Amino acid sequence: MTHDSSGLQSGSAMSLELLRTPPPKERADAARNRVAVLEAAARLFAEQGVEAVSMDQIAAAAGVGKGTLFRRFGDKSGLAAALLDARERVLQEAVLHGPPPLGPGAPAEERLSAFLDAYVDYLLEHLALVRMSETATPGARYRIGAYRFWHRHVAILLAAAPDPDHAAHALLAAVAADHVAALLPELGEQRMRDGLLRLARSLSLSSR
Repeated sequence: MTHDSSGLQSGSAMSLELLRTPPPKERADAARNRVAVLEAAARLFAEQGVEAVSMDQIAAAAGVGKGTLFRRFGDKSGLAAALLDARERVLQEAVLHGPPPLGPGAPAEERLSAFLDAYVDYLLEHLALVRMSETATPGARYRIGAYRFWHRHVAILLAAAPDPDHAAHALLAAVAADHVAALLPELGEQRMRDGLLRLARSLSLSSR
């Protein structure tokens, strides 16, 4: 199967579509409760910080019972993942169907740089939530559906590398939320972005 100018194989966009988490199917009352909880959590997190807010506070603000909250989201990390879901969908849609270079139609190296820029924008805007969702339990980051999407996309763009799957994991390790949160105060945003793009270019060049 031949590669096009976007670095994607003809079946690759379909494989990425299959990795997207479908919106939840639920009863109208359950949907209303979910929206109320997510709106309350987003407001409280913005006002007080993610770490300072308890599940009890969120349940009270949303007007739902604690049992309902825990059954639906499990814990605060599950709530963080649910809050991030809509934001992730926007970026996934841009990757699959948006204009180049983030979307199809540009060379793989340009698409990779555009994706990393867009992902860092998303990450820095929601750093505390992403960090919570990725570190709730050992290995949590790698079980998140969105991570599988990002990994597959990067691996496709590094398809000519000796081991694209490993190269994609190595590059995405540099944007793990815990890692970025630790480096940001020391290096600053611009140095972090510049270093990430240099790493991406080195992986792209190694695939030639």
